[in-house]
Amino acid sequence: MAEEDNIVLGGNIELVGFKELDGGSMVILKKVIGNHVRKMSETAENFEKLTVTMKKVGGGGNKFEVNAKMLDNGRPINSEVTDFNLFFTVDKALANIQKQLAK
Repeated sequence: MAEEDNIVLGGNIELVGFKELDGGSMVILKKVIGNHVRKMSETAENFEKLTVTMKKVGGGGNKFEVNAKMLDNGRPINSEVTDFNLFFTVDKALANIQKQLAK
């Protein structure tokens, strides 16, 4: 995927594969992601970066696969979720990272 397909938020959040979404969906996703990042940065030892990658999967492209990777003090924390609702999928992937941070 080309570098210009990436969206960078606040310097340490990178969204990959989200360029084709409409503006309204992006506003909702940015709020969901922003809320999770705020909680992660409070829990993390040293929040460095979050990369969220989305791709459509399945025959009709009606399923979303979301991979989230957070770097906490050099330690990668990964989560992958596949579902039909993009907002639910992103929320669940980021919630999985928060659960791993709490351990």
